[in-house]
Amino acid sequence: MITTERTQPTVSLARKKNSTIMDINAIRQLVSEDTQSVDQLIHQRLKSEVVLVNQLGRYIVNSGGKRLRPLLVLISAGTFGYSGKQHINLAAIIEFIHTATLVHDDVVDASELRRGKETANSIWGNEASVLVGDFLYSRAFEMMVEVGEMRIMEIMARATNVIAEGEVLQLLNCNNPDTNEQHYLEVIRCKTAKLFEAACQLGAVLCQRSAAEEQAMKSYGMHLGTAFQLVDDILDYSASSDVIGKNIGDDLAEGKPTLPLIYAMQTGTTEQAVLIHAAIEEGGHDHIDAVMKIIAATDALSYTSQAAEAEAKKAADAIIDFPDSPYKDALLALTQFAVKRTY
Repeated sequence: MITTERTQPTVSLARKKNSTIMDINAIRQLVSEDTQSVDQLIHQRLKSEVVLVNQLGRYIVNSGGKRLRPLLVLISAGTFGYSGKQHINLAAIIEFIHTATLVHDDVVDASELRRGKETANSIWGNEASVLVGDFLYSRAFEMMVEVGEMRIMEIMARATNVIAEGEVLQLLNCNNPDTNEQHYLEVIRCKTAKLFEAACQLGAVLCQRSAAEEQAMKSYGMHLGTAFQLVDDILDYSASSDVIGKNIGDDLAEGKPTLPLIYAMQTGTTEQAVLIHAAIEEGGHDHIDAVMKIIAATDALSYTSQAAEAEAKKAADAIIDFPDSPYKDALLALTQFAVKRTY
């Protein structure tokens, strides 16, 4: 493994007392060449002799998205001065795994919109979508073998397994209004934050950093991913469908007891709690207007926002002792992007 320090880029991320002002464009510019290489590799490795795999795979990957998880791989590698090429492969692998989870999620949730476009299952059907999701998983593991590092295989295999457990836990929680905050946070740490954690950990592993530095990156990724998901919960009840790329209230329609609903039930009146209880059990959009009013009356979105901010602070605190660099600035800025974003 190559761990030689490379010249630090001169991208400016404005600082203010050990923190950074959010600038997602500057963050992406920091690793723009690497990002282009990742995109090229993704399209190369999507190729299959099966026409439907090509069609569906390209549609999914080209449907937009923040590409935040592969971005984290690139930035974490840069944080430790990595100058090899394996971070490109790992970033593509992370994106394949994330995309596979989205495809399977859309099938399980019977979703019709993703990132403002029709979902793959809406166009090609559930059967094809599940199988192409499996193709993305298997291609990711094929690429992992090519990297040739058992430690990386171990991290990614474990992450994929935990994500699958999180998906099952979420399925069990659907239409279950008795889900509490602790149990819900456990679900999102498995389902969403685990891949953030793995993406950040890989940079330290590539550079053979100390156990303490590796743990710091893991903690950063876990808390960042948790904050990111909590903000998604807020957006489901506060943004427009044009902005977030899916229908407002989809979580409620799918019977998902997310944190705004859990908090509203805990702090609202008996009548309000009964209504949300029924809305979660029944699913659908029939109660959406009433639920939105209860969420507003109980300040449930403010509570969820504070929880997200707390997670973002934990993420920033995990790496606060790292040496100053544009990459550390980027990691700190991403904690602000995660909680301030509107999409």
